[in-house]
Amino acid sequence: MPYTYVLTATIPASAQKIYQTWLDSAGHSEMTGADANMSDKAGAQVSAWDGYISGRNLELIPGRRIVQSWRTSEFTDEHADSVITVLLEDVGDGALLTLEHKNVPDDQRSYQQGGWQSNYFEPMVAYFQRKQKVSRVPAKKSAAKSSPKTARKSANKAKRAPSTKSKRAGAPERAKLRRRKSARRKRK
Repeated sequence: MPYTYVLTATIPASAQKIYQTWLDSAGHSEMTGADANMSDKAGAQVSAWDGYISGRNLELIPGRRIVQSWRTSEFTDEHADSVITVLLEDVGDGALLTLEHKNVPDDQRSYQQGGWQSNYFEPMVAYFQRKQKVSRVPAKKSAAKSSPKTARKSANKAKRAPSTKSKRAGAPERAKLRRRKSARRKRK
């Protein structure tokens, strides 16, 4: 018989930031460490954890509420979709995330007994803590404000630099890199 449970966690980010990251494919992937295909549109299909989880956005209230149907690759044809409701509320220096998971197959209690904690809550806390540290790092001094010797070196490097566009990887390349990184972690 399917069952329902509720879990809570405090995440060091605003409710709005968590909402946006959860529904963004790249953000969700980076936050959990596994490939995700998310959307911020009601009715859109979604997937997470390299396709282990699939579902659909059922209801979205920006910054406050995400309702998605979810099923894992472990669900059988006899199992109906489960439904997760993520409620977000700003508190202190972060947000209280309340997760209600309904219609969970009775033989799949691992989600309540640590699965959400280890696969979502802990990675989310680490992800948003890293984001906070990055945003707090002071910018490096510009060449104009540094010593004359450093300014000359910077100017010479700029003269020697080729005039090509940035070689930063595009979205497909970044996705490939994330999958490789995820595969390496799984092998360890």
